[in-house]
Amino acid sequence: MRLQIVQRAVFRCISYLLGGEGIFLLSLSTHFSSALTAAHDAAASQHHPAGTLYMVATPIGNLADISLRALHVLSVCDTLACEDTRHSQTLLRNYGIVRSAHQWLALHQHNETQVAQEVLQRLHSGQRVAYVSDAGTPAVSDPGARLVRQVQAAGLRVMPLPGASSVTALLSACGSFTTDTSGFVFLGFLPSKVAERERAVRSISLDGRTQVLLEAPHRIESLAQALAILGDRMVTVGRELTKQFEEIATLSASAMCDWILANPQRTRGEFALVVHAQAVKSEPMEAHDKMLQLLMQELPLKTAVRISAELTGESRNLLYARALDLKGGES
Repeated sequence: MRLQIVQRAVFRCISYLLGGEGIFLLSLSTHFSSALTAAHDAAASQHHPAGTLYMVATPIGNLADISLRALHVLSVCDTLACEDTRHSQTLLRNYGIVRSAHQWLALHQHNETQVAQEVLQRLHSGQRVAYVSDAGTPAVSDPGARLVRQVQAAGLRVMPLPGASSVTALLSACGSFTTDTSGFVFLGFLPSKVAERERAVRSISLDGRTQVLLEAPHRIESLAQALAILGDRMVTVGRELTKQFEEIATLSASAMCDWILANPQRTRGEFALVVHAQAVKSEPMEAHDKMLQLLMQELPLKTAVRISAELTGESRNLLYARALDLKGGES
């Protein structure tokens, strides 16, 4: 603690003497001093063109989830636009990166369109501009999408720096794709108004694919109540992902309310949820023999299989294998 106080005092002195200009790599957290060195060793030789907007993913909770490339770009960019300057300043100090006052630019959901014009001016002047949201990947249920659209419309380059995401993190730990190969739907935050939320949940109930939601702690109970109509459909709940008190549970939608109320701590923290793909009871392939035989009499085999899959919802690969068996039996 005493060392950190001394370090801060030294930084204030240097900043005062140099007028607050330049980049100061002051290791306020000794845990990441070697990471910053490694970041420059790994990424300094890579091409990071001027006049480019860098969309930089930052940790969603665990500071160690920052990428080496992100550390390098955050320390060499000319402007750092962010959703909340105070939050981002604290984040960067943990990595030993301190930027001067004129390099910061607040860009959030209430001023995004207007401040994007300032970003465009800086890009046209040849600056490297990095954008970060408060946590995770910018422009995914966070500000940044309007900024990207305006930068692209101006014919300037946007370069993404991938990293932490609660969406992909929870998907990798839910196991929904064991029975579903149709991908997933990202819905983000459902509407806050009750009637609109209920309509959204009814749409979820009619869509058999894996679906991903995000939710804030003060609304998680009401979301659980709304999702109860899904009954036995499985839901994976991720609370405080990557943080010390991370909790991941898979349970039926109807049991979600009881699970939350069983522990007062479960109404705290940020949430990501995966509504699993709806289990489909497949009929035996033999049940589709008549359809396949009739279609194959008039159409090429692949076309017959495709139409059968669209009409029945069965796997195209399984129907194709069955069609080959039927065709072989005819010869």
